Amino acid sequence: MNASALYDVLVIGGGASGLAAAITAARAGKSVCIVERDVACGLKLLATGNGRCNLSNESIDPQRYNHPAFVESVMVPQPEQELMGFFSSLGIMTTSEEGRLYPRSLRAESVRDALLNACDRLGITLICGANVASARKASEGWALQIDRPARALKAKKHDDRKSELRSLRKALADVPRKNEALQAHAVIIATGGNPTGIADMFRFPLTSLRPVLCPVSATVVGDRAALKTLDGLRVRARLTLARNHNELWHEDGEVLFRTFGISGVAVFNLSRRIQHGDTILLDVFPDLSKDELLDMLNRRVELLGGFSPRDPRWLDGMLAPQLSHVVCTAFERCHPGSRDVIHLVSILKHFKLSVEGTAEERSAQVTRGGISIECVSTPNLYVNSTTGAPLYVCGEALDIDADCGGFNLAWAWISGIRAASSL
Repeated sequence: MNASALYDVLVIGGGASGLAAAITAARAGKSVCIVERDVACGLKLLATGNGRCNLSNESIDPQRYNHPAFVESVMVPQPEQELMGFFSSLGIMTTSEEGRLYPRSLRAESVRDALLNACDRLGITLICGANVASARKASEGWALQIDRPARALKAKKHDDRKSELRSLRKALADVPRKNEALQAHAVIIATGGNPTGIADMFRFPLTSLRPVLCPVSATVVGDRAALKTLDGLRVRARLTLARNHNELWHEDGEVLFRTFGISGVAVFNLSRRIQHGDTILLDVFPDLSKDELLDMLNRRVELLGGFSPRDPRWLDGMLAPQLSHVVCTAFERCHPGSRDVIHLVSILKHFKLSVEGTAEERSAQVTRGGISIECVSTPNLYVNSTTGAPLYVCGEALDIDADCGGFNLAWAWISGIRAASSL
């Protein structure tokens, strides 16, 4: 490649939004180059949806995002149809589970392969293992300096992709580097969840970064040892987030108890909304009203005899043994001397945990924060600047995040498409 190669569009970042932007621009007849810092493009896609790639959602609700009005102004009235057309154009067949869209193959690598195949067919240049060192306005738009591997990466052959990827990343760390000049009429920033260096380079204000969509650190109110008993237990429950006695949010889903708190998809969504000191109320019988649960417990009294919190076996067949012990402990603590099952209803419908914060942040699916949405205009995500050189920001590089369920990838695809469509 020529050391001063000129492209119509240079995309910084080869994740979902960068690939969508590059493909959209190339289909419009633009010459396109992607500069990706990892050893290959689209690698983060391989981990989405537990390896199945939760592409999108059948109902893309802007209220699922942290800036709903901004997201709505970027999306067309029917974003679901736009995305289905995009997937279809790549040859990706889809299937749905409870409103979540997946590739029909249920394999994330098939999505990545389809994207990279499209890049190959369209003649998109991929420069991987590279970092953008500087960018300035030039007569042709932008002049950029990158540093990249001085030679192709070589790694030992492995039977599985993860081992091969680790080997390639080790090779990247050891390979000699070289500097290279690139020029582009327009730049699209699609760096993903940590755009700090690029934000500094282009002088963007950056909102603080923090991981979300991860487990929640919490303790059972009044019983700090309870989570050790419950560790590893999964229950179906309704989670309600309360702050200063006001209910802020609720969602049904599976909860996984851990020694440090709770995990699970519904908990991940809750992690976007919590503050230290909040209360989480677990309803372990979300399908029953309080009256219906009370009736069931009264029938159980007729069948088994009176309830005693000192005999957790009374709850056998209703709750897992670990949970029965913790519930009985809570009953004795909150209602000493009582055997009235009406109090048991209260505990089963309002099992209380106190929030301490997020946990296992390294495995968080999304980063909140990034380049301020005030920097770009909608719907095309054009940067409002005085340079006059076309510049766009899309995907997770912007301060946009959403709940689990395909909403974050939906934003990545749509915002990448939108940024490139106006070139």
